[in-house]
Amino acid sequence: MTISRRLFLNSAIGASAVLGAPGILRAQGKSTYRLGITTPPGHPWNVAAETVGKRLAEETDGRSSIQVFPSNQLGNEAAMLQQMQSGALDMGWIMTAELGSRVPAIAAINAPWLVPTTEKVAALVRTPEAMELLDVLPAETGTIGLGYGITTLRVVFTGKETAGIDDIRGMKLRINTTPAYRDFYQLLGAAPTPIPTPQVFDAMSNGQVDGLESDLDLAWNQRFDKVSKTMIRLNALFMPCVALVSARSWKSVPEADRELITRLTQEELGKQIDATVANEATRLEDFKASGIKIVDVDMANTAEITEAYDKIWLPKAPAIAELRKVGASL
Repeated sequence: MTISRRLFLNSAIGASAVLGAPGILRAQGKSTYRLGITTPPGHPWNVAAETVGKRLAEETDGRSSIQVFPSNQLGNEAAMLQQMQSGALDMGWIMTAELGSRVPAIAAINAPWLVPTTEKVAALVRTPEAMELLDVLPAETGTIGLGYGITTLRVVFTGKETAGIDDIRGMKLRINTTPAYRDFYQLLGAAPTPIPTPQVFDAMSNGQVDGLESDLDLAWNQRFDKVSKTMIRLNALFMPCVALVSARSWKSVPEADRELITRLTQEELGKQIDATVANEATRLEDFKASGIKIVDVDMANTAEITEAYDKIWLPKAPAIAELRKVGASL
């Protein structure tokens, strides 16, 4: 999505026939927009969001700013979405896993093995096909999507030494238990187990779960390698976030500021995407140096699982088929 899609953004605002924007804090001619995010301080998404706020303040001479609330301080993602629908929260960087649980069409981006590398993840989320998934958001969620942030392809950490994907069968695996991820890991034979992120390290340490899945940046931030024997690189899933604005709040933002916020958000998301690709090799070296065993999945053994997954999800998220074609062409 680019600034050239201004007509779409403005029409989405018009469709949200509301007055006022209770989430925006205004004082002495200044506006402070509140942004909620689930990841902790230091995560690349948080850094990008904070940079958007810093640049917004600089480019408006302090007239507008963004206050970032990390680590679910304003509630979990479901709660933040509800707040954006009412206009109580202006912005939220929400994962597609949560969006896909509400709007199954969005879950197309969460299908396994769309692309085999993080570099191609970066290319995929910039395609028109991926961006068009966001077009349903105003009508379905009362929010407007400005663009994607990405993670590395997700990995599985196991409490005991494992040899590959077959060893996941029978494991109690802490995952994001939204439907797209739950179905995938159940097809692998795992028992998905919901545990809040702050409790995952202890759950692995005391054997409450046998494994967990995560992106590399969050895993290193939380040092999951210290409670794991093996890291399995499935090269299957990635979990984007979408930078959302409340359609109700957006209506009360001056058009020039809407354009500025959109531009700054897209620029910083672009930097975050590129940095994630560039830093992946370094992050893998960090894990290798920690002594954890790293296993790559043989992609030749994934066709059966992909077929079973698509049988479940294609009726709900038809865009999977198009994204697979796009991914294969990248």
